[in-house]
Amino acid sequence: MKKQSVCILDYGSGNVGSVYNLLNRLNYDTKISNESSDIQNSSHLILPGVGAFGDSIEKIKTQIPIDLLQDEVCNKKKPFLGICVGMQVLAEKGYEFGENNGLGWIEGSVKKLNAKILPHIGWNNVEIKKKSPIFLDLDNFKDFYFVNSYAFVANDKNLVISETNYDVKFCSAIQKDNIFGVQFHPEKSHKVGELIIHNFLKI
Repeated sequence: MKKQSVCILDYGSGNVGSVYNLLNRLNYDTKISNESSDIQNSSHLILPGVGAFGDSIEKIKTQIPIDLLQDEVCNKKKPFLGICVGMQVLAEKGYEFGENNGLGWIEGSVKKLNAKILPHIGWNNVEIKKKSPIFLDLDNFKDFYFVNSYAFVANDKNLVISETNYDVKFCSAIQKDNIFGVQFHPEKSHKVGELIIHNFLKI
């Protein structure tokens, strides 16, 4: 099996370091980079994210070679994992502090949760809705760590692979072919988070 080499896409997101520390602890060959050569030479790509949709997508589009990234992911089908805002920017549009265009790799939009208390922060369970390689050997209704006020609303509900209930049900993980997104933070979710990362890197 080809050795995994992970590129964590660097655009100044605050949780890049914690994702790197997890992968390093799990002994994966990992770089934090926005260089074209590192993106091309990696076997897997991870896009972390914290903060607002609009600010994040602006930094992504200015600090990461988007055309090359899109070719690697959408055409060459390199496995890609978006975490938190890194998942949200996969959408066509986000509505946090105005309307902003996302990457548009998965049809849908990002909208505010209709919940009494925001942000949604802390441990909450994940209900697996569809089989996915990132959920291999994971029992249903396991708790993961969340920090979010907005969520992905997918046009195609068949792409929603898990949901979480916080006053209302929302999409907590999504998959379109080789593109995966999780609203929770694997890097803060202890053993179950490690399992998500291990499973992703087996793809």
